[in-house]
Amino acid sequence: MKTINTAPRKRLLTSALLLALAPPLAAQVADENQTATPYTTASSDDPTELDAITVTGIRGSLTSSMNLKRDSQGIVDGIVAEDIGKFPDTNLAESLQRISGVSIDRTSSGEGSKVTVRGVGPDFNLVLLNGRQMPASNLGPGGGGTSNSRAFDFANLASESVSEIEVFKTSRASAPTGGIGATINVKTARPLDNPGSVANVGIKGVHDTSVDNLPDTYPGQSITGELSGIFSHTFGDDRFGIALSGSYQERDSGFSQASVADGWAMFRGDDTDSWNRLPVAGEPGFDRITNRPGPDTIYGRPQNTGYSVNGVQRQRTNGQATFQWQPTDNVRTTLDYTYAENKVQQQRNELSVWFNYGPGDSSWADGPIAAPIVYGEDNVSFDENGNPVYADIAMGGMELATRNTLESTGFNVEWDASDSLKLYLDYHNSTAESRPDSPFGSAGVLGTAAFRRASTSVDYSGDFPILTIGLPPGVDQISPSDVVVTGSVFQNSYNKSEVEQIQAGGRFTFENYSNLDFGVSMTQVNNRTASAVMQRDTWGGVGNPSDYDDSIFYADDMGRYFDAFRGHDDPRFTGRFMMFDFDRLRTRAAEIAGDDALYRAPTEFTEDLRTEEKSKAAYVQWNTVFDWSMPLRVAAGVRYEETDVTSEALARVANGISWDSANELYVVYDGERDFISQTGKYDHFLPSLDLSLEVAENMVLRGSYSQTIGRPGWQQIQGGLSLANIVRVDGGDGSQGNPALEPLKSSNFDLSFEWYYGEASYVSVGWFRKNISNFISNTIVRDTPFNLHTPVGGAYWNDAVANGCGTSDLVCIRNYIFINHAGDPGVTYTGINANGERTGSIVGLPTDPIAGFDINTPANQRSDSLDGWEFNVQHMFGESGFGVAANYTIVDSGLTFDNLSLGDQYPMIGLSDSANVVAFYDKNKWQVRAAYNWRDEFLSGIGGQGPNPNYTEAYGQLDLNISYQVTPQFSLHAEAINLTDETYRTHARHTNQLRFATQTGPRYMFGARYSF
Repeated sequence: MKTINTAPRKRLLTSALLLALAPPLAAQVADENQTATPYTTASSDDPTELDAITVTGIRGSLTSSMNLKRDSQGIVDGIVAEDIGKFPDTNLAESLQRISGVSIDRTSSGEGSKVTVRGVGPDFNLVLLNGRQMPASNLGPGGGGTSNSRAFDFANLASESVSEIEVFKTSRASAPTGGIGATINVKTARPLDNPGSVANVGIKGVHDTSVDNLPDTYPGQSITGELSGIFSHTFGDDRFGIALSGSYQERDSGFSQASVADGWAMFRGDDTDSWNRLPVAGEPGFDRITNRPGPDTIYGRPQNTGYSVNGVQRQRTNGQATFQWQPTDNVRTTLDYTYAENKVQQQRNELSVWFNYGPGDSSWADGPIAAPIVYGEDNVSFDENGNPVYADIAMGGMELATRNTLESTGFNVEWDASDSLKLYLDYHNSTAESRPDSPFGSAGVLGTAAFRRASTSVDYSGDFPILTIGLPPGVDQISPSDVVVTGSVFQNSYNKSEVEQIQAGGRFTFENYSNLDFGVSMTQVNNRTASAVMQRDTWGGVGNPSDYDDSIFYADDMGRYFDAFRGHDDPRFTGRFMMFDFDRLRTRAAEIAGDDALYRAPTEFTEDLRTEEKSKAAYVQWNTVFDWSMPLRVAAGVRYEETDVTSEALARVANGISWDSANELYVVYDGERDFISQTGKYDHFLPSLDLSLEVAENMVLRGSYSQTIGRPGWQQIQGGLSLANIVRVDGGDGSQGNPALEPLKSSNFDLSFEWYYGEASYVSVGWFRKNISNFISNTIVRDTPFNLHTPVGGAYWNDAVANGCGTSDLVCIRNYIFINHAGDPGVTYTGINANGERTGSIVGLPTDPIAGFDINTPANQRSDSLDGWEFNVQHMFGESGFGVAANYTIVDSGLTFDNLSLGDQYPMIGLSDSANVVAFYDKNKWQVRAAYNWRDEFLSGIGGQGPNPNYTEAYGQLDLNISYQVTPQFSLHAEAINLTDETYRTHARHTNQLRFATQTGPRYMFGARYSF
């Protein structure tokens, strides 16, 4: 006998508890009773009635999460709200990190932002809102440039309206594609799932201690506020329902960061060719090096070292409205609208020095990867009159202002057409947009400097680099009268992503109680990322120091902003720098330059990438239970997906090649830029199989197999083409995206064992493996873009060669052409230079050869795998109120970075082990939760003077939540984030090769909630 709709009696209590504990959860438990619709009610054919046992609070949330895991198809973990409007954490990403295999990326101010699942980074995890694919918008680094990322930023969403988060670690045929690591479904409360009236309001005060570690001139309050509320009401015999929720939060914070922002120039110890290497034996300066790296050692020299203090202000507004109507028992309609806005302002002032790889004293750690212990350079030179010329002490400032919005409108219909057929239709249109929120653009940087640096030394041996600046003779310290504006950068960056999606399908139940899920969908994603920049490379100064009023500046000490790092108060540290009034200084620099537009971001984009992805999909999935002595549940399905890609990019259109000097040919462009379009297409059959064997009443053995895809980044599939301006005799270079790229494809294997040995207590162990193909890396393709004609090998060239010029004697060939063909088509002769060479231009003719270009383009080239283990335990200590939940994840892969290789590499970003321990007390009126999260060192990116790794060092954080239920309606709560004041640090190939060291601070929240 087969059965699937009727739950075995031994599990009825679990099902009843699940329904009682988490009403918002009941609509989508992902078990065998679930169809593929975003909103499906669980049902049972067994008329047995049970008394509902309501367990709330932390214990209720963990019990619901456990039941979600136990009753799911495949490997699913999740977090369920303790009550409507009461999610465990105020930040969704910080809640997700409590789940095994989930790690988070944090903003510079310490807030959870994006998630990595099972070692797969944020770009390859798909985020859904109530089963619908959500768009993601991101600005480029530092608020400028175009964005390659598809990653969803959870910092934009408040948690108050969220009832549950599901993390699907194994795929299923009904799931939209795009998540290799996981598909994450954020679910919000529905009024008809919670009949009657529910309303509550919460108020909270946030004290971020990092604000107390900022300059007094920065905006920001020590305590900021948050207000939230939710209202849900049903009427008309519970056939109509409305739910409204909203929240507004202001948070002021800050961070301080030491960095080698421009990275490390890497060399082999036996390198004798690079101009910026260390001196070798017999060369000047060699005797000033202690323990110089040996010939088999790889070492790095820093490009710069800097320190910054940053203030951040954020205003986040969230709102959602949901309307439901159930005209009959078998038809339910839902209309919902979600809005999120996150506005961020940031101020930064910095102290930095630039290294020119000149002579100086240095000492080095041993290999095979060597880094300086102390690195120094001399910074004084002399002009033609013998006067000393000193290097700059740079003291830049920045103001950033951005606005991120998310809007989603959706409509859903569920229809139980008969006892055996259930259908659904779901449509939504959702938009995410990131844009500047300032008249000066998304980010503006003003450089200032005092040219008073005679020598520089940095001690890199500790977590905090200790900078020592030697000043000129007779100068004790820098002052406002020394400072002048130097270079500047004002950026305008924009990203908009829109998803329009329609899904239809249903479930047909056969007489033997097995069933078939089926569905089709159409999804269109339109993404635009664009940027423009106004950059002035006036690094020698705009005017003179005397052109600037001293009152614009004031002196400060950088060391006091790094009190969490040892060494910040080291007497060797030169921490004096100049703060300044950004608006006054910008205005004054524009006056001296004579053009205000030079200090504003341009409004016309010079980079503009627009991509359209149209996907069509269809799926079927068969579900059944073999009612053996050990019941076996089976879900087998396949999804077919076809995607058409059209991408265009704003680019300069080339129309010719001009030979303007002996060794330089130049590409000639039209005056206007135009969009250049390219297309691509791919399709995939994606099978999935989930097996669940109930080996005992409280033991489950699972096995899953699936194939999933992860789409390339927006820059990788951009249209358009960019050519290098200078062309060689044998051709030129260029770069372009590749809309024909295949997505990454993963074959996923999962095995797990779960033992539910007590009430709300379980142990589980799981193994997973992902065989990933189609990894993207760059390759060189020879092409003839624009069919540009080159004079090399053309009629005039051949005439010169035929009359005695060698093919490598370019001066001879040019002279011959100018003597014999001046005034002929394409030849413009202008005279003779000081070297006796004839000057002018020679343009390729329509009869001349077409130039070849080496085009650097992304291509699918590699395959590799990752595997790992997940361990979970959750235990309740009887009726004491105490409990603990812990997990540990191990991830291993060949997709790692080889520190001994200096060539291009394409490892997986984000691979790391992670662990969580949550201890809690939940009894009577008190709830106390202490949560410790740890993530091992991981590769967080590549960059900084070429293909160099950036390793974020191991990090652990302790958070604490306490709440007290004063009355059944009124509660008080307190929360502490980063209670032990941890810092973050990132290094390159060696721990002494600092990239970033960041200090934030603990964050405390105090609030109250009242339920009506």
